[in-house]
Amino acid sequence: MSKRTAAYWINKLQLATHIEGGAFREIYRSPVMAPVAALPSAFTGDRNFCTSIYFLLQQHQFSAFHKIKSDEVWHFYYGDALIVYEIDQQGRMIEHRLGCDADNDETFQCVITAGNWFAARLAPGGEYALVGCTVSPGFDFVDFELARQDELTAAYPAHAPLIKELTI
Repeated sequence: MSKRTAAYWINKLQLATHIEGGAFREIYRSPVMAPVAALPSAFTGDRNFCTSIYFLLQQHQFSAFHKIKSDEVWHFYYGDALIVYEIDQQGRMIEHRLGCDADNDETFQCVITAGNWFAARLAPGGEYALVGCTVSPGFDFVDFELARQDELTAAYPAHAPLIKELTI
């Protein structure tokens, strides 16, 4: 079997353009709801227990810096290595390498902590990566914030070059 292309997966999985870059499709939204009273104070309403998407990035694309109010688990499925950049609350840059080459420090999963800024792009030389993202409490666009380049750079000047590359 030859390697599948990005176009194959986009068509086969019926992926659509995502606001932060790349292509996605929600594949699961838990029918069970967590009441706002049981959630951390950052949440303004009830949330599904869990949501999950397919997400695909191609060579010329990136997932722009953004943050959400929930933890997000990234799962590697197919293709080339992906780097997920995370800026934690202390301003440290963490690089997660998703892929299937353990000898190259790649892992099948990484966790982005709620409230941290994060972005992603292919490792150099890659064509595309197909991953999944699982969010708990479940994703809601009211919990999503897309970074403004000037504000994020002012907050984390040590990471200015990467922020400039990975913001819309």
